[in-house]
Amino acid sequence: MDCLRAVRELNLPDWFIAAGFVRNAIWDHIHDLPMTPLNDIDVVYFDRNDCSLATEAHYAALLCQQFPQFNWEVKNQARMHIKHQHQPYQNSADAISRWVEVPTCVGVRLTADNCLVFTAAYGLEHNWSLHVSINPHYPRPAVYQQRIRDKKWQVLWPKLMIMTADYS
Repeated sequence: MDCLRAVRELNLPDWFIAAGFVRNAIWDHIHDLPMTPLNDIDVVYFDRNDCSLATEAHYAALLCQQFPQFNWEVKNQARMHIKHQHQPYQNSADAISRWVEVPTCVGVRLTADNCLVFTAAYGLEHNWSLHVSINPHYPRPAVYQQRIRDKKWQVLWPKLMIMTADYS
């Protein structure tokens, strides 16, 4: 909650803390584990009027001042489609829906009245079912397979069921 409050205070447009922040919390709960350390905390927002890397770095630095123990990754999704060779994203939820694995396509934000708002293009059921599958909107099996190998999720969460990337 402290992380969500800190990001909320930045007043970023259309923001979420996404990916492992939500995904890992669900998997930890199902595996009866304490919170596993995060490699990074992915903060995404959408601002077509300022796509500068300096702005992203500024926000990351502000978050790091409050929580230096975390690696903050702040990215404006209004520019990230170029990196991923996608059509321009419409908003942060659209961008999140294009990430590599279905259970990673999740995000949460904290509203001014302390309500949690989630985005999960494929539903949170995928996370709770422990199935990991390739995103049909990102059919790049080599990238999917490499991430599965690199992240070693089944070591941390042995109940995960990794589905074969069957897209060509």
